[in-house]
Amino acid sequence: MQISALILTFNEEEVIEDCLKSLAFVDEIVILDQYSEDETVKIAQKFTNHIFKTRYREFDKNRNILARYAKGKWLLYLDSDERLTPDGIYEIEKSIKENKFSAFYMPRKNYVLGKLIKHGGWWPDYAPRLFKKKHFIEWSGQIHESPKFKGQLCYLKEPIIHVTARNLNLMLEKSIKWAKIESSLFYKFQNSKVTIVKIAKASLFEFIRRYFFKRGFQDGAIGLIEAIYQALHQAMVFTYLYEKQNKTLEKFEETKRKPE
Repeated sequence: MQISALILTFNEEEVIEDCLKSLAFVDEIVILDQYSEDETVKIAQKFTNHIFKTRYREFDKNRNILARYAKGKWLLYLDSDERLTPDGIYEIEKSIKENKFSAFYMPRKNYVLGKLIKHGGWWPDYAPRLFKKKHFIEWSGQIHESPKFKGQLCYLKEPIIHVTARNLNLMLEKSIKWAKIESSLFYKFQNSKVTIVKIAKASLFEFIRRYFFKRGFQDGAIGLIEAIYQALHQAMVFTYLYEKQNKTLEKFEETKRKPE
């Protein structure tokens, strides 16, 4: 068996079918589902019977589990909101046939609120996606997990289509999830207190970095929206950190127990 496509899913009914359709060329599709509550699994069953379940929420753990289920010589990771193009498929097959490298990073065309965003740090947005299984070691890291492998790395040219941030609700859900993780890591590894200045500096710097230094303004309205949104994300991270440092939940529980 040559290529195993590996996908982690959770409530992806809007995008999973197009993702799986783009993988018709692989030898097997392996899905690890985080107990989706929508039609994700039902849709996926039309394309594969290799569907497994996981209670883990950490991306690195789940990507390692997917690798263990794979039977192919090559591991092709794809997110549910990503899909390959015909040119990308051709490049993958050609690279595997040449067999010169152990790992491949692929650029991504990111669509935010339906618009292709080219600036603000969103291009080329290389993501690790293809590995020779015998040279793959593991994924590690809770945030922006990274792979460990033996051998040489190559950057492919043909981009993946990434339909991320399809609406504001999804954007906020994702930010809440990641902001909680980031704040937990900050809380664990550093003790400096959250202050007004710290929140303001982090948010302002992120906006300036995205909109001016990374030329987000060249994407028009969506570039401005994205820069504001990333600044908001930084404020969310420090707000969750503030909650942890000041034990706001414990204080709330104490007020409930106080007699009137």
